[in-house]
Amino acid sequence: MERSDDEVLRAVLAVVAPGTELRDGLERILRGRTGALIVLGSDRVVEGICTGGFELDIEFSATRVRELAKMDGAVVLDRDVTRIVRAATQLVPDPAIETRESGTRHRTAERVAKQTGHPVVAVSQSMSIVALYIGDVRYVLEDSSQILGRANQALQTLERYRSRLDEVAGSLSALEIEDLVTVRDVAAVLQRLEMVRRISDEIAQYAVELGTDGRLITLQLGELTGGLGNDRDHVVRDYIHQVSTPHTVEEVLTCLEALTATDLLDLGQVARCMGFLTVGDALDSSISPRGHRLLSRVPRLPGAITERLIDEFGTLQALLSAGVDDLMTVDGVGEARARAVREGLSRLAETSILERYV
Repeated sequence: MERSDDEVLRAVLAVVAPGTELRDGLERILRGRTGALIVLGSDRVVEGICTGGFELDIEFSATRVRELAKMDGAVVLDRDVTRIVRAATQLVPDPAIETRESGTRHRTAERVAKQTGHPVVAVSQSMSIVALYIGDVRYVLEDSSQILGRANQALQTLERYRSRLDEVAGSLSALEIEDLVTVRDVAAVLQRLEMVRRISDEIAQYAVELGTDGRLITLQLGELTGGLGNDRDHVVRDYIHQVSTPHTVEEVLTCLEALTATDLLDLGQVARCMGFLTVGDALDSSISPRGHRLLSRVPRLPGAITERLIDEFGTLQALLSAGVDDLMTVDGVGEARARAVREGLSRLAETSILERYV
């Protein structure tokens, strides 16, 4: 399965993050005020554009790559960055490949990345920067202090977003119990879930780029996003059955992820992703959940049993009204599990109503 550009970028950032051997080598090159051109991967395509230099095939180390970078030419590493395959080699990529760079080293780096599909690192001698070229993407590595500043600011934003998400999610739970849910309520929860997802992904990338310097960021991120699980999927699955035009969960989530930051602020746009063609008062139309989200909060309830319960009863209201004997008619639900489901839903109902009105 091919990885997305974001996944590839994150994987490469992990390879050059602080605390790694390669990052140590790059920092040595910067301190030595020499440039470098390093290809992260070797195959027939790379070999085909290499001329001259030395075939080494030796173990990789920060000091070795620093010394080899002093010579003119590029250094070629294996894909796992464990061995140095070539040094002082000239790279001759296809000159027809379009490049936005002006310097010789950076033009070569961009063309090699596009032609071979392997990441290329270019260290600028004059500007003292490290640039990554991954396909069509150019990414400049920054100092850890700058990234930490942005990460901490993003964490503060995430904390506010999570607080607001908990408010609207709690309100939705109470409305679901009372069967008073509207399209607006569901759109508000999906909106906040998508906001939290986006800022969480941004912080996760900061943590990857920070390497060993980002351990506290990772811990804080885990604490702030704990308990969310697959809430987006559950919300969509709860209400998608009421849409006149069939949509799949994947289509809805893809649509949400494609919304611009401005469109995401519009509840009407969020509702349209769900398949509710809302205009004006349509946001206040009543809808009823099937029960995926609340059942996911019942402890130790397998997903397969959840599906059978929902298939059998159809709506959350029917589930709330069902007694232990009714629940036991579902395949795989014995007396103990039926009581656990009954008591779990009752506790959730009581808690949700109390939080809403007290």
